Amino acid sequence: MIGGAGVLNTNSMVIVGAQWGDEGKGKVIDYLSSEADCVSRFQGGDNAGHTVVYGANVFKLHHVPSGILNPGTLCLLGNGMVINPLVLVRELDDLEKRGIDTSSLRISNKAHLIMAYHQALDEAGEKMLGENKIGTTGRGIGPAYADKVLRRGIRAVELTDFNRFKDHLTDILPLQNRILKEVYSSDAYRLEELLELYRPALERLGPLVTDTDLLLYNQFAEGKKVLFEGAQGALLDIDHGTYPFVTSSSTVSAAASSGTGIGPGYVNRVLGVLKAYTTRVGSGPFPSEDKEEAGDQLRQRGNEFGTTTGRPRRCGWFDAVIAKYASRINGLTGLAVTKLDVLSGMEIVNLAVAYRCRGEVTDNFPVSIDDLDHCEPVYESFPGWDEDISMARSLEDLPEAARNFVNAIEDTVGVGVDLVSVGPDRSQTIICPDSQVSAWIKD
Repeated sequence: MIGGAGVLNTNSMVIVGAQWGDEGKGKVIDYLSSEADCVSRFQGGDNAGHTVVYGANVFKLHHVPSGILNPGTLCLLGNGMVINPLVLVRELDDLEKRGIDTSSLRISNKAHLIMAYHQALDEAGEKMLGENKIGTTGRGIGPAYADKVLRRGIRAVELTDFNRFKDHLTDILPLQNRILKEVYSSDAYRLEELLELYRPALERLGPLVTDTDLLLYNQFAEGKKVLFEGAQGALLDIDHGTYPFVTSSSTVSAAASSGTGIGPGYVNRVLGVLKAYTTRVGSGPFPSEDKEEAGDQLRQRGNEFGTTTGRPRRCGWFDAVIAKYASRINGLTGLAVTKLDVLSGMEIVNLAVAYRCRGEVTDNFPVSIDDLDHCEPVYESFPGWDEDISMARSLEDLPEAARNFVNAIEDTVGVGVDLVSVGPDRSQTIICPDSQVSAWIKD
C-alpha cells in the first residue's frame, strides 16, 4: 500500500546520562533489564564503568551491557562502540568465573577496535598537553575514534579472520609507529608481537561477531522489549558537551539509533539518569562544584571514585541548568534520580536554578566554554533531612524534606521523575506510580 507506513509500535527505552556521567546508569539499566528481552549499548568503550550491586555481589562492567546479569537477556555491543579486545576478554572471563552466563553477548561486525597503539597515543598526547590536558582515562578511546573517522581503523569483523586482521595491521602499523616515534618520542610496536598478543582474543571473540543490526531489527519484529544503554553523560557529548573536555562519541539519545543500526522511529521513551547532586571527572568547568566541606562529604558518602580509573570525582550540588539542557538535547520523557540517600544528614541541600555569568543571570546553558568558566551558580536552598531513607520503597516512605527536593528537581527540569534510587542495591529503588517506567515494566 502506498504511503501507509504509520507509527512503529515498539516497546523500547533509551537510558542516557543527564550530567557528566557516573550518574548510576548501570544500576538503572540492571533494574529495568530484568524486564527486557534485549539490551544494546550504542557508544563509548571501556572508559565507561557501570557498577551494579545486589546483595553481597558487586559487578564492575566496562564494555558489557548491564543486562548481562539477567539470564536470557540478549546483550549487544553496537556499531557505535569502540572495543578493546584484550579488555573484553578479561571482562568476560571475570564474569564467567563468578557464575555469570555470557553466552548471550554479541558484537557488531561494524564496531571499531581499540589497539595497543591507541592507548599509547592517548597517554602520550595527554602528557604532551601538560596542564592543558583533557583528563582522559588513557584507554585509547579518542585515538580509536579518530582512526575510525580517518578511515584507517580496524573493525570487529576482522576478529573473525586472522589473516585479514594481519593484513590490515601490517598496512596500518607503520604509520602508527611513525607517529609514536616522531611526534611523541615513544616506543614503536613490532608486528609479530601484536599478532601474538591479539591471537587469543580473535579466537575467543570472533564467534561472537555478527550483524547486530539485524538481530536488533528482529527483536522489534517479534515485539520484544528493548533497552538502549548509553555510557558517559550528555555534558560529555562530542558535539553538545563541554568541548573540548568531552568524550569522543555522541552520548545523547539520538546516538542510540546511529550507534545500533535502527531508525529513530523504533525509540519511544528516553529516560535521563542524574544524581541528586552533581559530579564530574577530568578537567573542565563545573559551576556547581563545591570545593569545601560539602563537596568532601558528598564524595565520601557517595563513594565518588571512578569505576574504571579509581579517580576521585569532583562533587557539587544539583545543577538544574545542565539538567534542563540535557533534557532538551535528549528529548527526555522521564528522569531517574539516583543517590538521594547520600544527601541524608545534610543540614541544607542546594539546587542551582540559574547561573550568574559576566554580570547577567541566565538559566540557559552557555555554549562557550569560556563563558561557562565564568559562571557562578544561583542556588535555591532546601531544608535537609536526617532520616536514613535506604529502606524507603515508595515516595510516601520518604521524609517530607526529601520529597520536596525531588519535587523541586521535577519542577525546575520540567520532566517527571519516574524512578528514585535510595541505595546501590537493586532493591533500593522506588518506581513512581503512573510513570513511563511503571508502564514499561507492566507492559
